[in-house]
Amino acid sequence: MPNQRKNSWLGIVVNISPKLVISTNTFVNIYSKRYNYNYNSKKGHNFSSPYPPRERNTNNPYFLERETQHTTHNKMMHNHLAMLEDSDGQPQSPNNRSAKKPRKFTQKIKQQDDEDEDYLYNNYYYFTPPTPSSIVVCDALEFEFPIIYVNTTFEIFTGYRANEVLGHNCRFLQYRDPHAQRRHPLVDPVVVSEMRRCLEDGVEFQGELLNFRKDGTPLVNRLRLQPIYDDDGIVTHVIGIQIFSEAKINLNHVSYPVFKQMYDQKFKCVNEHSTKVEETCGILQLSDEVLAYNILSRLTPRDVASIGSVCKRIYQLTKNEHVRKMVCQNLWGREVTYNLERMTKNLGWVRLARELTTLEAVSWRKFTVGGSVEPSRCNFSACAAGNRLVLFGGEGVGMQPMDDTFVLNLDSEHPEWRRVSVKSSPPGRWGHTLSCLNESWLVVFGGCGRQGLLNDVFILDLDAKQPTWTEISGGTPPVRRSWHSSCTVDGSKLVVSGGCTDSGVLLSDTYLLDLTTDRPVWTEIPTSWAPPSRLGHSLSVYGKKNLFMFGGLVKSGQLRLRSGEAYTIDIETENPRWRELECGALAGTGSQGAVVPPPRLDHVAVSMPCGRIIIFGGSIANLHSPSQLFLLDPSEEKPSWRTLNVPGQPPKFAWGHSTCVVGGTRVLVLGGHTGEEWILNELHELCLASKHDSDL
Repeated sequence: MPNQRKNSWLGIVVNISPKLVISTNTFVNIYSKRYNYNYNSKKGHNFSSPYPPRERNTNNPYFLERETQHTTHNKMMHNHLAMLEDSDGQPQSPNNRSAKKPRKFTQKIKQQDDEDEDYLYNNYYYFTPPTPSSIVVCDALEFEFPIIYVNTTFEIFTGYRANEVLGHNCRFLQYRDPHAQRRHPLVDPVVVSEMRRCLEDGVEFQGELLNFRKDGTPLVNRLRLQPIYDDDGIVTHVIGIQIFSEAKINLNHVSYPVFKQMYDQKFKCVNEHSTKVEETCGILQLSDEVLAYNILSRLTPRDVASIGSVCKRIYQLTKNEHVRKMVCQNLWGREVTYNLERMTKNLGWVRLARELTTLEAVSWRKFTVGGSVEPSRCNFSACAAGNRLVLFGGEGVGMQPMDDTFVLNLDSEHPEWRRVSVKSSPPGRWGHTLSCLNESWLVVFGGCGRQGLLNDVFILDLDAKQPTWTEISGGTPPVRRSWHSSCTVDGSKLVVSGGCTDSGVLLSDTYLLDLTTDRPVWTEIPTSWAPPSRLGHSLSVYGKKNLFMFGGLVKSGQLRLRSGEAYTIDIETENPRWRELECGALAGTGSQGAVVPPPRLDHVAVSMPCGRIIIFGGSIANLHSPSQLFLLDPSEEKPSWRTLNVPGQPPKFAWGHSTCVVGGTRVLVLGGHTGEEWILNELHELCLASKHDSDL
């Protein structure tokens, strides 16, 4: 039975069989012998390398310990090597098997020959003895060659634990991010293709490949893959011996290919074959205009980065700023692309798309602004209008509803809060929402005023010579409410969801108001099913037309509990329907384990240009930190939460109504509070991309 053969052989690796206990270093010795590495040469150094031999230091305990280990491992190596050889004393190979020579296992121990020059080092790679070897064993009888064993050295060098990689293909080492969908564009596809061919043909492979640790650190992987055959000549397992070393490259500057490798004649043949294919490839006969506008512009930024490694011509096209802008605009929409326009003046579309995709530049920073917001208040609402932060209303001393408007211009050399002089103001309120349309139009809806709850809509043109709040009325408005959520779609449509009525009843409805028409009319979005009623939740837009709802205070029977559930809906479909996301959890970079966001309300939900959602802050249980960031891509087939450990100084508190997203790359949290006093001159900024040319 194949399984029996597999299990008996596996016992050698994982020390199951007491008669065949072989350590990890023994495997290195076995294959070092077969691969012409000389571990115990008496010439003074362990490998046939161009480096001079080391002096034998008998006073160094580490040296003596290593020397003792090598001697012991060699004795064990010869025992196992004898079992891997046939009756003629030759290693088993496909040619030997084709002759159907019977395999004869012996317990003969071969003597170490002083003339080890017979085993010449005919390769381009050499490994020094202090460098431990990583061992990976894959099951060749299963699809995708899943990993069935890794040693401790693999865990130490890669940062992945055994339970994270068992059952997976080794290609995840080619991904800079543990949850990336494709290999990093700087990984040489020629080497990957050759490795795949060797696995399919059941022959040995050796090569050098760019890999990544779990935290994204680049590594050089000097790799050997050796197939293991059974008596019938079938490959049952593949052993990979990996020597990892630091890759001294700057991933922000180096372009493909990373390594200029020197291969033997067969690798040159592969390159020559690739060149011939390039000359006759039909797609490369298209004009640059057709390639750019009809093909590249319809891909995702990640796909464009990958396809740039095909040839120099396509690489140059993918580095074109206009092409990258079209890619972002087709994927993220015109509104988002327009908001990112200012950032590209410093970074360019190529780097901006990469940083927003990989989050390699994300960081916190704290800064102070001038001016003041007087009188002091809480429960106000804020939003971003271009590069300006706008604050309206709030709850003053003695629960007094406020009706004033303040602006903070971030383009100013010394930003400071200033009060906006308006002709008329909406009734004072708190617990309302403030949204922005087209970078200058502000929209206020609902909240709690002096006479109770409100359901009115007011609009203000911030760029007008004399800004004036204007009430918009049309159709039957939603019921009066506060602590609801709202967002804007297409830069012109206001969406309102949930909240609480004057009698304390929680709501679950969703309304839309199209402000581009001459007479805006409220329309309830009809759904056959809706999430449980709630307040204090977040409502975000991703993928142009999709809404994402998370958290809040939810009615559950007779109780009201914080929620950690996520829901989505496509409002453009003929029959919109809310759908609950079954989100898993994945460990993020530097995190200790896989966690999901704790239930919360009044939190911050940031919709990134690439469609992912960042959740942090709000009111949660005391055992959890509100500054912990969680990331989710709701467009994935099986979305999973991951944590983000961001450098810098995060805020101690963050609330959804006091956080603004500027330009799609800056998340600004307005101050914090000590007791009941809000400090609006202290701002914490979550930077999703680099800001200055000095960063390049």
